[in-house]
Amino acid sequence: MSLVPFHDRDGYIWMDGKLIPWRSAQVHVLTHGLHYASAVFEGERAYGGVIYKCTEHSARLRKSAELLDFEIPFSVEEIDAAKMATLKANGQTDAYVRPIAWRGSEMMGVSAQHNTIHLAIATWEWPSYFDPATKMKGIRLDIADFRRPDPATAPSTSKAAGLYMICTISKHRAEKKGYADALMFDWQGRVAECTGANVFFIKDGQVHTPIADCFLDGITRRTVIDLCKKRGFEVIERRIMPEELSSFNECFITGTAAEVTPVSEIGPYRYTPGNMSKTILDDYTAEVTPKAAAA
Repeated sequence: MSLVPFHDRDGYIWMDGKLIPWRSAQVHVLTHGLHYASAVFEGERAYGGVIYKCTEHSARLRKSAELLDFEIPFSVEEIDAAKMATLKANGQTDAYVRPIAWRGSEMMGVSAQHNTIHLAIATWEWPSYFDPATKMKGIRLDIADFRRPDPATAPSTSKAAGLYMICTISKHRAEKKGYADALMFDWQGRVAECTGANVFFIKDGQVHTPIADCFLDGITRRTVIDLCKKRGFEVIERRIMPEELSSFNECFITGTAAEVTPVSEIGPYRYTPGNMSKTILDDYTAEVTPKAAAA
């Protein structure tokens, strides 16, 4: 990724209904979303000028806001149009798309029922999270100290900014030890997800993945499950215990940023990216490639 800081770039950001110069897209230091994490966001990718599953992401953004007890003042259709307008204004066809909604600065305290709800959308060029050669070698994962929270203690099915605090800490700790990311367990000590991606395992021709009831059921996750089923691969969504990690042959992670990335190592456990992982990776690449561009 570019080392140019995100606050100092050329281009445009869509904010509260209009496109404004990138450097002008600012909020006050006493914004509620900054102090109390009353913010939700999405991570999306555009391939060949098409934002993949754009409407699903817009709908999830609005749902995430509802789970945090606020309503985004733009419809799904308006959010879709704003994303495309931002992409066009920045002259991009292959890009990362980041919508974010948050409570403003009218009230500063835990209660902020009358704060304005803002929405901004930025797009920037961002290549595949891991290059193709690295992908098939498999990335290395640490095992995080923090766990995904009990759904009774946090809105775990929302893509809420506050839920990523422990993800940032866990990823930083993993990177300092030479890993690419970290696998997180859930609040009961079962395998859950990575810091920003869902996880899948392969054994005896079957694909296993944790039940997504206390962490985000990713749009890429659901896409990959559908692609596996189209291939005739049996997909088993179930509770996976840490002691099972040694029994799988292959492992891969999925997410908008990671796309489909095989894993070679999780802490002391080793995996060999194989034909099934490559098939799923290739199928996902074909799925997100606009048909006109692929012809």
